Amino acid sequence: MTTGPARPAGPDDGEGGPADPRLVAALEAFDAGAAVMPQDLLGRWRGSEVPTGHPMDGLLEAYRWWGKEFRSTEDVDPLLFAGRDGTVRALDPRLLPLAVAARGWAPRSAALGRVVAVAHPLLATRRPRARVRETEVRGVVGAAMVYDHLPVVDAFRRVGGTAGEEELLGLMDRRGDRVPFLFRLRRA
Repeated sequence: MTTGPARPAGPDDGEGGPADPRLVAALEAFDAGAAVMPQDLLGRWRGSEVPTGHPMDGLLEAYRWWGKEFRSTEDVDPLLFAGRDGTVRALDPRLLPLAVAARGWAPRSAALGRVVAVAHPLLATRRPRARVRETEVRGVVGAAMVYDHLPVVDAFRRVGGTAGEEELLGLMDRRGDRVPFLFRLRRA
């Protein structure tokens, strides 16, 4: 399986304008990273955003995104969020307004994040909502997380750390987005 935008960062943002230098730098770091195989992802990972000028910049962290959990290649929680009490829950991606968020229409504030956290129990799931496959992304075959019900694929590259303390760079490719969203994962 090959996912789109497979081309390296170009001189424009997909609309003919200049690409954000932060996006270009993040994609260069992703391209320089080592391939990650599916079994390398097993475990729980703490996430953080990589600012690149993407419309979703700042959104996940404002809404208390915590990370991802890979129990097996068939049993993945793609979106873990921390509740007001610090409890980490897997939320069902189908119930989150990602399409609205990806267009930059969702407000970003810690106060709103605390309010949204109240709804976490209603958005929670006990079922896996993604799986992992080997996929070619940007010319390299490696692990990619495929969402079960959304047109989203997250690809991963190792960019630092040692065994047990790895650091991964993730690239979210969502159908319809002009540019990818990037994030970091550190083993929890």
